[in-house]
Amino acid sequence: MSYPHLVVAVVCVEDGKMLMVKEVDNNLHCWNQPAGHVEVGESLEQAAVREALEETGYRVELLGLHGIYQGVHKESGTHYVRICFRARAAEKTDQALDADILEAQWLQLDDLRANKYPLRSELARQTLEDLANEPIVPLSLINEFFSGVTQ
Repeated sequence: MSYPHLVVAVVCVEDGKMLMVKEVDNNLHCWNQPAGHVEVGESLEQAAVREALEETGYRVELLGLHGIYQGVHKESGTHYVRICFRARAAEKTDQALDADILEAQWLQLDDLRANKYPLRSELARQTLEDLANEPIVPLSLINEFFSGVTQ
Protein backbone atom coordinates (compact mmCIF):
# COMPACT_ATOMS: atom_id res chain seq x y z
CA MET A 1 0.00 0.00 0.00
CA SER A 2 1.34 3.40 -0.93
CA TYR A 3 0.56 6.44 1.15
CA PRO A 4 0.09 9.93 -0.31
CA HIS A 5 3.18 12.11 -0.51
CA LEU A 6 2.80 15.22 1.65
CA VAL A 7 4.27 18.23 -0.14
CA VAL A 8 4.24 21.98 0.32
CA ALA A 9 4.30 24.66 -2.37
CA VAL A 10 4.90 28.40 -2.24
CA VAL A 11 3.09 31.01 -4.35
CA CYS A 12 4.90 34.34 -4.62
CA VAL A 13 3.30 36.93 -6.88
CA GLU A 14 4.66 40.43 -7.45
CA ASP A 15 3.94 42.96 -10.18
CA GLY A 16 2.00 40.48 -12.32
CA LYS A 17 4.72 37.81 -12.11
CA MET A 18 4.96 34.51 -10.25
CA LEU A 19 8.17 33.02 -8.89
CA MET A 20 8.57 29.66 -10.64
CA VAL A 21 11.19 26.94 -10.92
CA LYS A 22 12.18 24.99 -14.02
CA GLU A 23 12.79 21.31 -13.42
CA VAL A 24 12.77 17.96 -15.19
CA ASP A 25 9.83 15.60 -14.65
CA ASN A 26 9.76 12.29 -16.54
CA ASN A 27 12.46 13.60 -18.92
CA LEU A 28 10.46 16.75 -19.75
CA HIS A 29 11.43 20.31 -18.84
CA CYS A 30 8.55 21.95 -17.01
CA TRP A 31 7.70 24.75 -14.58
CA ASN A 32 6.34 24.55 -11.07
CA GLN A 33 5.85 26.69 -8.02
CA PRO A 34 8.67 26.08 -5.53
CA ALA A 35 7.60 22.85 -3.84
CA GLY A 36 8.82 19.75 -2.10
CA HIS A 37 8.32 17.07 0.51
CA VAL A 38 7.83 17.73 4.20
CA GLU A 39 10.65 16.15 6.19
CA VAL A 40 10.16 14.15 9.40
CA GLY A 41 9.72 16.46 12.41
CA GLU A 42 9.33 19.54 10.21
CA SER A 43 6.23 21.73 10.33
CA LEU A 44 4.35 22.56 7.14
CA GLU A 45 5.47 26.19 7.45
CA GLN A 46 9.11 25.27 8.04
CA ALA A 47 9.04 22.98 5.00
CA ALA A 48 7.56 25.72 2.79
CA VAL A 49 10.17 28.30 3.82
CA ARG A 50 13.00 25.76 3.38
CA GLU A 51 11.81 24.58 -0.03
CA ALA A 52 11.46 28.15 -1.32
CA LEU A 53 14.99 28.96 -0.23
CA GLU A 54 16.49 25.75 -1.63
CA GLU A 55 14.71 26.01 -4.98
CA THR A 56 14.76 29.77 -5.63
CA GLY A 57 17.39 31.34 -3.37
CA TYR A 58 14.71 33.59 -1.83
CA ARG A 59 13.86 33.83 1.84
CA VAL A 60 10.09 34.10 1.97
CA GLU A 61 7.55 35.37 4.46
CA LEU A 62 4.44 33.20 4.55
CA LEU A 63 1.23 35.23 4.37
CA GLY A 64 -1.45 32.54 4.53
CA LEU A 65 -2.78 29.32 3.05
CA HIS A 66 -3.46 29.49 -0.68
CA GLY A 67 -5.14 26.09 -0.96
CA ILE A 68 -4.95 22.36 -0.39
CA TYR A 69 -4.73 20.13 -3.45
CA GLN A 70 -4.84 16.39 -3.99
CA GLY A 71 -4.09 14.44 -7.12
CA VAL A 72 -2.37 11.51 -8.76
CA HIS A 73 0.55 12.09 -11.14
CA LYS A 74 -0.54 10.92 -14.59
CA GLU A 75 2.79 9.25 -15.43
CA SER A 76 4.08 7.85 -12.14
CA GLY A 77 0.76 7.19 -10.40
CA THR A 78 2.12 8.89 -7.27
CA HIS A 79 -0.62 10.30 -5.03
CA TYR A 80 0.13 13.80 -3.73
CA VAL A 81 -1.43 16.02 -1.07
CA ARG A 82 -0.14 19.56 -1.67
CA ILE A 83 -0.42 22.28 0.98
CA CYS A 84 0.09 25.56 -0.83
CA PHE A 85 1.12 28.79 0.90
CA ARG A 86 0.89 32.36 -0.33
CA ALA A 87 4.15 34.18 0.42
CA ARG A 88 6.17 37.31 -0.14
CA ALA A 89 9.74 37.10 -1.42
CA ALA A 90 11.57 38.92 1.37
CA GLU A 91 15.23 38.60 0.44
CA LYS A 92 17.31 37.17 -2.42
CA THR A 93 20.29 35.18 -1.13
CA ASP A 94 23.39 33.66 -2.75
CA GLN A 95 22.25 30.14 -1.87
CA ALA A 96 22.91 27.61 -4.62
CA LEU A 97 19.74 26.05 -6.02
CA ASP A 98 18.91 22.37 -5.47
CA ALA A 99 20.63 20.12 -8.00
CA ASP A 100 17.30 19.14 -9.60
CA ILE A 101 16.29 22.78 -10.24
CA LEU A 102 17.44 24.10 -13.62
CA GLU A 103 16.55 27.73 -12.87
CA ALA A 104 14.23 30.01 -10.92
CA GLN A 105 12.51 32.94 -12.65
CA TRP A 106 9.73 35.45 -12.21
CA LEU A 107 7.32 34.58 -15.07
CA GLN A 108 4.45 36.73 -16.31
CA LEU A 109 1.09 35.49 -15.01
CA ASP A 110 -0.52 36.17 -18.38
CA ASP A 111 2.06 33.94 -20.09
CA LEU A 112 1.54 31.17 -17.52
CA ARG A 113 -2.23 31.35 -17.95
CA ALA A 114 -1.82 31.28 -21.74
CA ASN A 115 0.14 27.99 -21.48
CA LYS A 116 3.36 29.53 -22.84
CA TYR A 117 5.25 27.49 -20.24
CA PRO A 118 4.60 23.78 -19.67
CA LEU A 119 3.57 23.19 -16.07
CA ARG A 120 4.58 20.12 -14.09
CA SER A 121 1.09 19.03 -13.13
CA GLU A 122 -2.58 19.82 -12.91
CA LEU A 123 -1.94 20.71 -9.26
CA ALA A 124 0.41 23.48 -10.42
CA ARG A 125 -2.16 24.62 -13.01
CA GLN A 126 -4.98 24.74 -10.46
CA THR A 127 -2.77 26.64 -8.00
CA LEU A 128 -2.23 29.26 -10.71
CA GLU A 129 -5.94 29.45 -11.52
CA ASP A 130 -6.84 29.85 -7.84
CA LEU A 131 -4.93 33.15 -7.54
CA ALA A 132 -8.24 34.96 -7.95
CA ASN A 133 -9.69 33.22 -4.88
CA GLU A 134 -9.51 35.55 -1.92
CA PRO A 135 -9.09 35.83 0.93
CA ILE A 136 -6.22 33.53 1.67
CA VAL A 137 -6.71 31.52 4.86
CA PRO A 138 -4.78 32.65 7.95
CA LEU A 139 -1.82 30.52 9.02
CA SER A 140 -3.44 30.19 12.45
CA LEU A 141 -5.66 27.50 10.92
CA ILE A 142 -2.67 25.13 11.09
CA ASN A 143 -2.31 23.37 14.44
CA GLU A 144 0.90 21.45 15.00
CA PHE A 145 1.68 18.96 17.74
CA PHE A 146 5.23 17.59 17.76
CA SER A 147 5.68 16.52 21.37
CA GLY A 148 7.22 13.08 21.56
CA VAL A 149 8.07 12.95 17.84
CA THR A 150 11.56 11.71 17.02
CA GLN A 151 13.39 12.21 13.78
